[in-house]
Amino acid sequence: MERLKVLLVAGSLEMSMGLRKILDDDAEIELVAEVNNAYSARDKIIECNPDVMLLCNSLPRMTGISFLQKLMPQRAVNTIVLGASELEKSAYLAGARAFIATDAGINALTQENICKMIKAVADIKRKGFSQNTVKSDNAKIPVRENANDCGMVIAIGASTGGTEAVAAVIRDMKKETPGVVMVQHMPEGFTQMYAQRLDNEGELTVKEARTGDVVKPGLVLLAPGDKHMRLIKVNGTYQVECRTGEKVSGHCPSVDVLFESVAKAAGKDAIGVLMTGMGSDGAAGLLSMKKAGARTIGQDRNTCVVYGMPKVAYELGAVDYQVPLEQIARKLYYIMEKK
Repeated sequence: MERLKVLLVAGSLEMSMGLRKILDDDAEIELVAEVNNAYSARDKIIECNPDVMLLCNSLPRMTGISFLQKLMPQRAVNTIVLGASELEKSAYLAGARAFIATDAGINALTQENICKMIKAVADIKRKGFSQNTVKSDNAKIPVRENANDCGMVIAIGASTGGTEAVAAVIRDMKKETPGVVMVQHMPEGFTQMYAQRLDNEGELTVKEARTGDVVKPGLVLLAPGDKHMRLIKVNGTYQVECRTGEKVSGHCPSVDVLFESVAKAAGKDAIGVLMTGMGSDGAAGLLSMKKAGARTIGQDRNTCVVYGMPKVAYELGAVDYQVPLEQIARKLYYIMEKK
């Protein structure tokens, strides 16, 4: 397989040397160029056409995020921004596909996490997760019509690495799929843009959720970046409510909050999916769903950018099926047929 071409833009010699070593140790990645400022980066993008740009915010003369803001309207480049954690929202709004906090320094960055994120951000087809991976194979797998007449709902949670992983799953789901409620850890303001992106990439309709939205087949409701989202049942119909609140499991929105509400409202008529992410958010909630009779899926170690949340869930005994990313949609349909 052709190696992924990466452009490294780092103003600090220490950061540059550390990241270069991480990239050089991965046989699937080729460091095609390394520069220390935005102006040289612009030239190398034209010259090398990288699959991914690894962009440190701390650069001379112009910050990485300022450079990205100027670059994206003219030439879209899959970019991972590295910088202080408080810059995450600014990085996403500038057009970054992923963000890595560097507060703890270069020694806290691992090859596994950096390289997996690069591969997730790069053209997802390079890893075999094409738009039609499951659709073509699942053409003969029937999905219940009016699935929500039976009270079925799918709940998905993800964090670090989830933007691309979730997109792959959503692209592989059919318009007859029962309603989906989802938390992807993102800053306020970015979830609306992410929902619009997903809405344009597959058969499902995707929108940023608002209180009172009805869960129905073919619709994905994404929790807003600054509110907890809960599933409630009103007169036999699933709806969501979105409210501000304190962080739960370190996050707002929290996957645990969503999953706990799904366990209470839908019980055995739900399917829970916990995907790539750092920490443990969603693990306890997935266990509650399983105890309530729901079937549960966890993304496996090899396809996670960060095998944190699904790992904790697996260790708690909350995961019925541990499967690679490209098989998650297939497993959903399998479970629905068995219910």
